[in-house]
Amino acid sequence: MRNAAHISCSLLLALLLVLLPAVQARAAWGDFTISDEIEAGRKFDAYVRSNMPLVEDTEVTTYVNGLVKRLVDHVPPQPFRFTTTVIQNGSMNAFAVPGGYVYVFTGLILNLQTEDQVAAVLAHELAHVTEHHVAKRMADMRLASIGAIAGTLAGAFLGIAGGGANMQNLGGALMMGSQAGAASAFLKYTNENEREADHQGLNFMSASGYNPLAMAETFDIMQKARWYVSNDKIPSYLSTHPALPDRVAYIKDRVARMPQEVTRRKADNTAFLRVQTLVRARLQAADVALAWYNNKGDLTPLDQLGLAVVQARVNRIGEAERTFQKALAAMPNDPLALRETGIFYFRQGDFQEAQPLLQKALVLRPSDALTLFYNARLLGEYKQYPAAIASMRQVVKDLPDDPEVRYHMGRLLGESGDQFGGHLNLAYSFELQGNRKQAEFHLEKARSMATNPDQKKQVEEFDAFRKEREELRM
Repeated sequence: MRNAAHISCSLLLALLLVLLPAVQARAAWGDFTISDEIEAGRKFDAYVRSNMPLVEDTEVTTYVNGLVKRLVDHVPPQPFRFTTTVIQNGSMNAFAVPGGYVYVFTGLILNLQTEDQVAAVLAHELAHVTEHHVAKRMADMRLASIGAIAGTLAGAFLGIAGGGANMQNLGGALMMGSQAGAASAFLKYTNENEREADHQGLNFMSASGYNPLAMAETFDIMQKARWYVSNDKIPSYLSTHPALPDRVAYIKDRVARMPQEVTRRKADNTAFLRVQTLVRARLQAADVALAWYNNKGDLTPLDQLGLAVVQARVNRIGEAERTFQKALAAMPNDPLALRETGIFYFRQGDFQEAQPLLQKALVLRPSDALTLFYNARLLGEYKQYPAAIASMRQVVKDLPDDPEVRYHMGRLLGESGDQFGGHLNLAYSFELQGNRKQAEFHLEKARSMATNPDQKKQVEEFDAFRKEREELRM
């Protein structure tokens, strides 16, 4: 529901320097404590959530969270909780920052072939966190002025979410001045960092039941991508993770000495392929996705479902309907097939066809946020406001920062007669979209209607929310 932005791992890591308050910046010249790591990670995460296009489809996020949790269960105890976020971005990338914040780009899911390979990248990134590599490098920095770095980066911040030329401008800004360039280069991992992360990552993979050979497979894929794609599409993972050939040789040598019961493990890729299909069909450029399906040859029922989604995106409605029906005939009780076909009919205004599909999908998977979202909108079309609002409240609870969810929550509440709640949710929606004028208009409407302590408290909570976002924009 948000537009994609393109930002590399090195740029994101460099932002950590800017987001540290003055006291934390001073800690970079002295002892960079665990508390400093947690605070730096928290502020960085807040910035990412405010400016990056996040994937909020629970089919995708639940899967990725599960992969990280499976690995974290075999990581030594840490003084923080790991938090996982999926970012809509075509780069073959993933990274983790101090405080246990893990980010996975959709391009990584799209360009790898198995669940084990995705787990290999995540295990490697978790090891960078458990070994405190970024934190140690920040503590070792001896630059003259962190303010100079902040000034260089701050001018480009507002352009980050736009992607394209704005990202080129940001990259140029990073290179302006020796200190900015030094900061960007300094945050790249050393060969020693990488060897430690490979070593520990292999341990995490093996203990979690994955095949550790997938780490070498993944890096082989990235090396080949270096030669087969244009420069601007080279996996950004390579820019911050050097010396891949030597590391692949080390990984293969170590895996060769592991027991065969470990190296012969086979992953169940069913869930991975479902998520990969969603990423390709919904988030990849429609023309690229359509070409992929047209060139694949024999299509599985899951492929048919993905193709139908893409056909609908390029407005081939008749073809899309036939393809959806073909997929649904092969997967009549699959909640994903039911959901996607129901969404298709809803968007065409065919509520009668959409209703049984969405309701069945909801019975099969009652916690799926996207199914709840469209079911709530469908109930709203039939003016069944109590049920619609109850369903949408569940979605708001799961996705409080999605502007489209807040917009439709506001509409439902307003249409049901709750003008205060309607205006307040519209204020959230426009604030999240960056439309300050409309956000202020709806906030003042809500403020004037706040007559009881609970409503006044909700207005205060919005003021605090807006203030925090303003601080992140500074």
